[in-house]
Amino acid sequence: MENLNGLLAFVRAAQSQSFAAAAERIGISASAVGKSVARLEEKLNVRLFNRSTRRISLTDEGQLFFERCQNIVTQLEEAEQELVRISAVPRGKLRITAPAIGYRMLLPHLPEFRVRYPDVELDLDFSDRMVDVIDEGFDIAIRSGELNSSQMMSRRLGPFRFAIVGSPGYFAQHPAPLTPGDLRHHACLRYRFRGNGQWQEWELSETPVDLPLALSSNNLESILQAAVQGLGMAYVPEFIVRNYLASGELISVLDSFQKEGGKFSVVWPSSRHMLPKVRVFIDFLTEKQVLG
Repeated sequence: MENLNGLLAFVRAAQSQSFAAAAERIGISASAVGKSVARLEEKLNVRLFNRSTRRISLTDEGQLFFERCQNIVTQLEEAEQELVRISAVPRGKLRITAPAIGYRMLLPHLPEFRVRYPDVELDLDFSDRMVDVIDEGFDIAIRSGELNSSQMMSRRLGPFRFAIVGSPGYFAQHPAPLTPGDLRHHACLRYRFRGNGQWQEWELSETPVDLPLALSSNNLESILQAAVQGLGMAYVPEFIVRNYLASGELISVLDSFQKEGGKFSVVWPSSRHMLPKVRVFIDFLTEKQVLG
């Protein structure tokens, strides 16, 4: 890098025949230009400029060196401008990891994103396993709950509510619960966290009874489909059952006992420069209010 700085100082000084004028173009002091040229001369063991109190001029060796270096500096400037132009446009593969059920959150919005940013290739990983975003090379992760890692930056996507749902066929055989205490008489479909094997609690404003277990799974999609098939009631994020509730395939109960719910965030490594492809995707998720 020092050699490049010296070449730039030399070329600008040769073009303007002045250390002061070269310094103004580069944005450093005249003395810094003079020192860079002097170090270059020392390295090459040749005098590049004739110096007087009023002006500088190239020596024969300096003229020969200048003819070669001027092209090098021009090509470097063109390469830098091209890199700036390319890096300013969102493009390239964008690796995103999200919970397995996250496709219901993201996929409805992705056609619009692709129209806006056709040069961004989306590489999606939907999994309930605990992903190491940095070690596995992901650009973005969608995470729920509180975020405590100092290695990650985050932006809140918004809160969401949970819903307790069951199918019309299930409630035809089991009267819908009116209070959390009634859950003791129902078949409950429980989500089991993949990382620690614990069941997700059903967070209600009244302390629920011990829930009778009919089925457990570490995949929320399977819990949802079990509820649609009438195997029992499930406790799931409201945004993933909206269409089922609208179509009547599922019925929500105990709504007045629901607490605030959960939170999703989009996170990315704090140690990395935020590339345009990452920035526009994060801005897009915020704009579209994907949980709304």
